[in-house]
Amino acid sequence: MRFNCNGLTLAEAVLKVSKACAVRTTAPVMECIKITASGEGISLLATDGELSIERKFDAEVLEEGAVCVPGKLFSDFISKLSGEEIDVSTGEKGVSIAYRDSKSYMQAIPAEEFPSINLEAGENSFVIGQNAFKEIVAETVFCCASDDSRPILKGCLMELKDTLKMTALDGYRLAFSETSILSKSGEKNLICPARTLNEISKMLAGEEDGEVTLYEEGGQLLVKSEGTTIVSRLYRGDFIKRENVVPTRFSTYVTVDKGELSASVERAAILIRGDKNNLVTLEISSEKVKVSSVSEYGTVAETVNAETDGVDLTISMNAKYLLEALRALKEERVTISFSGAISPFILQNQEKKDSLYLILPVKNAS
Repeated sequence: MRFNCNGLTLAEAVLKVSKACAVRTTAPVMECIKITASGEGISLLATDGELSIERKFDAEVLEEGAVCVPGKLFSDFISKLSGEEIDVSTGEKGVSIAYRDSKSYMQAIPAEEFPSINLEAGENSFVIGQNAFKEIVAETVFCCASDDSRPILKGCLMELKDTLKMTALDGYRLAFSETSILSKSGEKNLICPARTLNEISKMLAGEEDGEVTLYEEGGQLLVKSEGTTIVSRLYRGDFIKRENVVPTRFSTYVTVDKGELSASVERAAILIRGDKNNLVTLEISSEKVKVSSVSEYGTVAETVNAETDGVDLTISMNAKYLLEALRALKEERVTISFSGAISPFILQNQEKKDSLYLILPVKNAS
C-alpha cells in the first residue's frame, strides 16, 4: 500500500475516526484504525464493537492495499503534520510516514485481523432536518446515564412515528423533546447510545435546509454524510415508560425569567461546589422564589421575582441538574410545576411545550 495526500486532510479524517477506537481492550486490533487504499481513494475505519466510524477522502494512490495502525498514536503523530504533504506506505518495518526529507515508522497489524463491519444502509429509513436533529440531541442526551449499572440508560429512546420523540434519563432526571420528521419508511422505537447521537450531531454541517437520513436494520443504526459513515449497535430491552414517570397533577406553578433564575442558581452553586449532593433550595411564596445554599464556606440567599400559583413550597435539588435543564429550554420564560417537596417536578417553556425536563428533589437534612 502506498499513497500521497495532504497532511491536513489526513489529520482531520484520522481525528474523526479515532473517536471509535477502543480504549481498554484485550484485542489490540480494536485500538487500531484500518487504512484502505484503492482506486476509489482512501478509507479510514475504526470500531470499538459498539460504534464504528468510516471516513473516505481522495488521495493519489500509488499502490492499493490495507493495513491497521495504532489509532491514538497515529492520530497524535499525524496531527503534527497537518501542514505537510505526506507519503504513507507499508513495508517490512510496518507503516512508513514520509514528509519533507524525513521518514518515520510505526508498527502495524495485518488488515485481515480487523473485524468485519457492515457499512451498507438498511431498508428502514427516516429523514430529519439537520438542524432539527442537532437540536433534539442537544436537548436530551445530557440526561443519559454515564455508568454501566443500567446500560440501557446510556442511550436515548427514539420513537420514530409521525414525529421523532426522544427520551433520556439517568435515574435522577429525565429529558423529553419532540421534533418533526420529513419522511419515513415505517415506524420504529430505537434505543441509541448517547455517544453515537453526539457523534452524528458533530458530523452534520447543520445547514438550514440540510437533511439527514437514519437507516436501521438488524439492530444497527447507520448514517452517512459527506464522506463519513457512522454505524452503531442499538441497545435492546424495555426502556422506562415516560408516562409512568412524569407526573400529571401539580399543586404549585412558577413562571420565571430563565436568565434571572439561572444566574441566581449559578451564584448559589459556587459555595457548594464539590459537595456530594450539590444542593440548592427554592422557597416559593407569593410572587417570588428565594434561591439559597449553605456550606462550610458560607451561605447564599437571593430573591427572584416570579409568577406563582398554588401552595407555598420549599424544595431542594441538585444545582447542576436544575441549571442544565434551564439551559436546554429555548424560551426566555419557563414554567416549573411542583407536586410537593419530595415529588418529582418538571420544567417546560412557557409557550411551546415540545420539550420537558423532570428532576427528582433531594431531602435536605438541614
